Amino acid sequence: MEKILVTGSDGFIGSHLTEELVKKGYQVRAFVCYNSFNSWGWLESLPLDIMKEVEVFPGDVRDPHGVAEAMQGMDAVFHLAALIAIPYSYHAPDAYVDTNIKGTLNVLQAARRLETGRVLVTSTSEVYGTAQYVPIDEKHPFQGQSPYAATKIGADRLAESFYRSFQLPVTVVRPFNTYGPRQSARAVIPTIITQLLAGKQQIKLGSLTPTRDFNYVKDTVRGFLSVFESDQTIGEEINIATQKEISIGTLARELIRLMNPEAEIVCEGERMRPEKSEVNRLLGCNAKICRLTGWKPQYALEEGLKETISFFKGNLEKYKTDIYNL
Repeated sequence: MEKILVTGSDGFIGSHLTEELVKKGYQVRAFVCYNSFNSWGWLESLPLDIMKEVEVFPGDVRDPHGVAEAMQGMDAVFHLAALIAIPYSYHAPDAYVDTNIKGTLNVLQAARRLETGRVLVTSTSEVYGTAQYVPIDEKHPFQGQSPYAATKIGADRLAESFYRSFQLPVTVVRPFNTYGPRQSARAVIPTIITQLLAGKQQIKLGSLTPTRDFNYVKDTVRGFLSVFESDQTIGEEINIATQKEISIGTLARELIRLMNPEAEIVCEGERMRPEKSEVNRLLGCNAKICRLTGWKPQYALEEGLKETISFFKGNLEKYKTDIYNL
C-alpha cells in the first residue's frame, strides 16, 4: 500500500483527489494550509469513513522544513498547493512567486533528498497563453500573460530541471480548466451558477468571447491517477484536456437555459483582464495522455454542469454571491 502526500489537499481538485486516492486503497497524508481557525478546507466536507483514513498535516508550502517533514516516509507526492486566482495575481505577484515557485522548489528539494519515488507537479493550461495553434499540445510555446501564469511556467521549468539534472522521477500534469463541486467562486462556472441560484436576473461577467476547454473534476482526478500509475509518464509534461472548447458567453447562456431562462448577461469592466493579459483561446490536445495511459474524458459538459449545479444548490450558503470574488 503506497503512501502518498497531497499538497493543496484542502482545495478544490486536491480534496477530490484525496478522496479518490483513499477509495483506491492508498495511504494518504493531506498537507493543508495552516491557519488559526484549524480549518481543513474542503476536506471537512468528505465522508467520515474517508477522513478517518487520512492523516492531516497542517503546514505552509513556503516553509521548506515543514514540507520536508510532511514528505518523510512518503512513496509519492501530488503537488497541487498553489495560488491560482489570476485577478489576485495582478495585486500580489510576490505572493505567487513565494508560493508557486519557491513552494514547488521546496517539494522538489525534499523529494530529491528523501529519494521520493514519484513526484507529480500540477501545472495549468494558462502557461500556454492564447493558442498559437490548436489543439494545444505539449510542444506549444509558453507565454506568461499574467503573473500567475508566469509563476506556473517557472515552477514547471524547475520540475523539468530536477528531472534532467538529478534524475528525479517528476511528471508535470497540466489540466485545462477544471470545474465541478467545491470549486471557489472566483472561477467562471461557480460565478454564473451562484448568481443564478441567488435569484439574480443580471449575471455579471467579464469578457464573453474567450474559449476554454473544460474538464469535469472527476475526469481531472482520473487523469492524475492514470498519469501516476504509468511508468511511461516519468519525465513528461502531460495535458489533461477534453479537446473541446466553448466560449464563456455560450457557456453562460447554457447555464441560464438550465437554471433561469429569464436572466440576462451583463459585462462588467472590473471583471475584465487587461487586454494583453486575456487568454483568448484554450483548446487542449489530449493525444499524449490517451496514448500513454489510456485515459479519456467520461463526462460530457452538460452532465458535469448538472452535477455541479446540484452541489451548489446544497451549499450556496458557503458562497458570497453579492461580490466579485478575486
